[in-house]
Amino acid sequence: MALTPLMWFCWRARSLPGGRMSGCLITSLPSFMALSPYSRNLMEKMKGRTSRIAGLAVSLAKPSPASGFSPSVQCPNDGFGVYSNSYGPEFAHCREIAWNSLGDGLAYEDFSFPIFLLEDENETNVIKQCYRDHNLSQNGSAPAFPLCAMQLFSHMHAVISTVTCMRRSFIQSSFSINPEIVCDPLSDYNVWSMLKPVNTSETLEPDDKVVVAATRLDSRSFFWNVAPGAESAVASFVTQLAAAEALQKAPDVTALPRNVMFVFFQGETFDYIGSSRMVYDMENGKFPVQLENIDSFVELGQVALRNSLELWMHTDPMSQKNETVQNQVEELLTTLEKSGAGIPTVVLRRLSRSQPLPPSSLQRFLRARNISGVVLADHSAVFHNHYYQSIYDTAENINVTYPEGQSPEEDLNFVTDAAKALAGVATVLGRALYQLAGGTNFSDTIQADPQTVTRLLYGFLVRANNSWFQSILRPDLRSYLGDGPLQHYIAVSSPTNTTYVVQYALANLTGKVIDLTREQCQDPSKVPTENKDLYEYTWVQGPLNSNETDRLPRCVRSTARLARALSPAFELKQWGSTEYSTWTESRWKDIRARIFLIASKELEFVTLMVGFGILVFSLVVTYCINAKADVLFIAPREPGSVSY
Repeated sequence: MALTPLMWFCWRARSLPGGRMSGCLITSLPSFMALSPYSRNLMEKMKGRTSRIAGLAVSLAKPSPASGFSPSVQCPNDGFGVYSNSYGPEFAHCREIAWNSLGDGLAYEDFSFPIFLLEDENETNVIKQCYRDHNLSQNGSAPAFPLCAMQLFSHMHAVISTVTCMRRSFIQSSFSINPEIVCDPLSDYNVWSMLKPVNTSETLEPDDKVVVAATRLDSRSFFWNVAPGAESAVASFVTQLAAAEALQKAPDVTALPRNVMFVFFQGETFDYIGSSRMVYDMENGKFPVQLENIDSFVELGQVALRNSLELWMHTDPMSQKNETVQNQVEELLTTLEKSGAGIPTVVLRRLSRSQPLPPSSLQRFLRARNISGVVLADHSAVFHNHYYQSIYDTAENINVTYPEGQSPEEDLNFVTDAAKALAGVATVLGRALYQLAGGTNFSDTIQADPQTVTRLLYGFLVRANNSWFQSILRPDLRSYLGDGPLQHYIAVSSPTNTTYVVQYALANLTGKVIDLTREQCQDPSKVPTENKDLYEYTWVQGPLNSNETDRLPRCVRSTARLARALSPAFELKQWGSTEYSTWTESRWKDIRARIFLIASKELEFVTLMVGFGILVFSLVVTYCINAKADVLFIAPREPGSVSY
């Protein structure tokens, strides 16, 4: 049965939903439901009736709820951004703008019963039919036995909070030969690359300036590893990938005065795991780029649901109280406006200087240093995304649709309207980064490719196992591509599918194919002309040959690398930190469910009595036979000796 459990997360203050092995009787109680805007009230009622609710099976509503559904909170990442009661208190806790106005906080509630998502529609119909056939009452009378029942197995090990479960895991690891770990920190890798290669074994000189282009990789929903994140993550990182490809094609990129760093942060959904780790590494000299090297910072937020072609430029009012930063931000906004002037599909808009930043990675950098930065988003105030961090934030949410009757290969290469719109945003970003890096001659020639955007959207949101994704990955990573869309949950086993695919997409879009054998590509230190401190070398499957029977593998040299995205709280063993994210995920045993019919109490009692009677009868018969064994089982006499 295709099941996805509600995962048990822990954090500093308390633990989030967990489960247990339990029997779930499908009765007239609301134990089978579809997620909708009304789920919050219904779930609250269930929490008050836990003695009668043993488990919950959830199905997807089709079509998606028209009024929206977001199980996240109205103020995402509250307490971990730049605003606090001591710095910008008027903006802290989203006092001015509740960015996710539809958020009901359902994913942050603690439920004492297991909750499963039924992903397979056929299996969902089997369960519903079982309920209709056996549990629905006729003419107001009580339903007749046998009744349909469902049993959920979802035993989670974590307890109480991150502090408690990490302490128990630490003690087990320290003193036990076979430790039983009960929870793991959420962790993965950030993906990053440089326009011009830098030596990763050293740090940049203070005078070396870098323009940062950033976005996030991850999303989440109410259920474990179900995070389509079309608007909340995919549209923005696809746009940045297309911008990186367009900028790399500029003829004079190697001569630009400033470098450009593309960063794809992982774990931002869970209180900025990726960005806080990168800032921590920069501050401690563990990353080639230091905070003092950052000249400006451009971040892509949610960009796929623009109204009237408008792209809004969000800035931080607190850092602009510094006149130098204010002037730098003004130059940054002017550069962006110039970059979008000749693009008919994008209209850049300024916001009031007194409006705070939306939830963004830029906030973690501003906590450490005043830098000039801007967040580009499709919303001026509250999110346009009505399915923020929910299972309904799918391709349909950002209008990625395909004509009926096409083959998967035709869908892969069909340029959708959404792809064209995002390509326009990528062009603006690419031209702006070129000018911010000091370029002047070829800005108008930088143009994002809609074909690249449409392939990326199809691979991440519709079908990961396609010919283009296969061509850009290592042969041993083919199993990472499923027939459906990728899910963008950070998880604890890393790198995740999304991280790998984004890294290799970035490498193939911005790197160069070089003439090395497989052995040389896997160990470039044997080639005198190559330098592994400057470049990353990847042996990929490559495109199909002319006969479409075999692939043409090749070596790609790029600057696309991975950097650890584990909260500094776990490096420092500060499991109760309020400075850094402390999210953990429970370990669990087997997750499964089954449905079956149960008989009435009367029939169960009769069956028990009949069984008991048979047992007593068998004991009596056995006793009698044993008592008369010498009569019933007479041994034959041995024949006497015979003489002749």
